[in-house]
Amino acid sequence: MASEKMMNAVRFHGREDLRFERVPEPECGKGQVKVRPAWCGICGSDLHEFLGGPSLCPTTPHPVTGETIPLTFGHEFSGTIEEVGEGVSESVAVGDRVCVQPIIYDGTCGSCEEGLINCCDNNGFVGLSGWGGGLSEKVVVPEYCIVKIPDNVPLDVAALVEPLSVGWHAVSISPFQVGDSALVLGGGPIGLSVIQALKARGCDKIIVSEVSSMRKQYAADFGAHHVLDPTKDDIVAKCRELCDGKGAHVCFDAAGVQAALDQAVKAVRARGTVVNIAIWEKPFTLQPNDMIFRERKWVATATYQKGDFQEVLAAISSGGMENVENMITKKIGLDEVVEQGFRALVKDKDRQVKILVRAGSGET
Repeated sequence: MASEKMMNAVRFHGREDLRFERVPEPECGKGQVKVRPAWCGICGSDLHEFLGGPSLCPTTPHPVTGETIPLTFGHEFSGTIEEVGEGVSESVAVGDRVCVQPIIYDGTCGSCEEGLINCCDNNGFVGLSGWGGGLSEKVVVPEYCIVKIPDNVPLDVAALVEPLSVGWHAVSISPFQVGDSALVLGGGPIGLSVIQALKARGCDKIIVSEVSSMRKQYAADFGAHHVLDPTKDDIVAKCRELCDGKGAHVCFDAAGVQAALDQAVKAVRARGTVVNIAIWEKPFTLQPNDMIFRERKWVATATYQKGDFQEVLAAISSGGMENVENMITKKIGLDEVVEQGFRALVKDKDRQVKILVRAGSGET
């Protein structure tokens, strides 16, 4: 019997228990594609799992993957196709440069029947719910996960498409129109993704509320026209001052903090909209009268949907999204993930936007 092929992977076993270890290399089956990851980003969701999980990662069999922890981490990644399984369309070939759209869905629930895979009753993510992850030398995913990368987009930049798509989707489902003003709460990776999506859509008045001095600078560098500090500035008054005395047309909440939400609701104008992107760790309150008497709206957005990855890649390729590579603040090796990746994000959070892990050969 031939010996089983082994590979390196970073696997999550539990709270603050992330291990660089040898695991069996996955086999490519019918309708599947084997990818050799090149670069993988560390997401805030990964960090939350590491510090306080398991929460998103299943401890009982996931309804779609059937897997439980320990699981390979990594859902923000790009790579090269190494093998194509039986039944995969001819549009996908060995050697293709791709990024992986990581949503796992059942395809049978009411949301999936309507094409809303991001709202699936049993959804999950490659790299959080099973099927391997980008923090490994090889990963096998269904063909639907594969999104080809334009020739002029490097693989390290392509690893940013996942978080950029979160911001892109939020702007897409919002009522934003050219000529509208926008308030963005938070200057972390998702807030910066919203700024870039707004800029690509022609927004000429982007206001950002952020406490960290470094993140305020990042926000300005990526296109914010006005950067405010909620510990020093009256966000409500400043938004009215900057927006014809009426307030912003739309607010994107990437912070998930009660005090920021309280300000955001009053900072948007009558019939304005607050779009929630943040994942809340605790319940929050929303004062109905603040919404009712100004006919304001609060809407939620979840990750991204089919087509968002392609639209973001097209925007990067055409120059509609500029200098996205500046989101990359550090690159490390697969064997450095714990100390130079996760612990660095804890100790040096304000200085880091996106740490990329050289999962494979790290080719561009």
